[in-house]
Amino acid sequence: MELLLDTANLAAIKQWTDCLPIAGVTSNPSIIKKEGKIDFFNHMRQIRSLIGKERSLHIQVVATEYEEMLSDAKRIVTEIDSDVYIKVPVNPVGIKAIKELKRQGLKVTATAIYTEFQGYLAIAGGADYLAPYFNRMENSNIDAKKIIAHLAKEIERTNSTSKILAASFKNLGQVNVAIQSGAQAVTIGNEVVNQIFAMPAINQAVADFTKDWESIFGQEQKIYQLNN
Repeated sequence: MELLLDTANLAAIKQWTDCLPIAGVTSNPSIIKKEGKIDFFNHMRQIRSLIGKERSLHIQVVATEYEEMLSDAKRIVTEIDSDVYIKVPVNPVGIKAIKELKRQGLKVTATAIYTEFQGYLAIAGGADYLAPYFNRMENSNIDAKKIIAHLAKEIERTNSTSKILAASFKNLGQVNVAIQSGAQAVTIGNEVVNQIFAMPAINQAVADFTKDWESIFGQEQKIYQLNN
């Protein structure tokens, strides 16, 4: 499982990449909006600096016409680097752009996937990642679990190198279901990351262990301080 951060907040990215096995960072115009009117390319370069080249960075085009999508993609890789995954919505013009970007040798994440056949098209178009919107599907009475499972089977059936990067989560339960259904990667926002360790029993267990240790060896003596 690859765990990606769905945020453009520099503090959150630094915090979580320092302690969690983060595989990359995803963003879209709605996520960018949360950061205000930023210096876009400089901000993206700061994210790249924080996560390094060993982690993936996914940046979405905002153009809606074919040629302009390609121009957005070209500008992104020129300003950042050629390892950026260009996020392209899976609609008719987007599929056309995905095919061309892959022909040019660029990395592509097919996004805004709500239906099974959108996913099939993204796989056939050569997308490196496809991002089904889990919570948004559920809100539209679409069986996100079933769609992810079917897409995983299609990837296996066709020996595709595409990966399912499930997105749009409101809680950890949805994330777990997406992984269980066959998603190779998930991208989650800061509010969902915070849920990972929110269970009070976790902190209580740590407190109990500390109390038991200190009852024998005292508050100041840790394992590395013990005498031979």
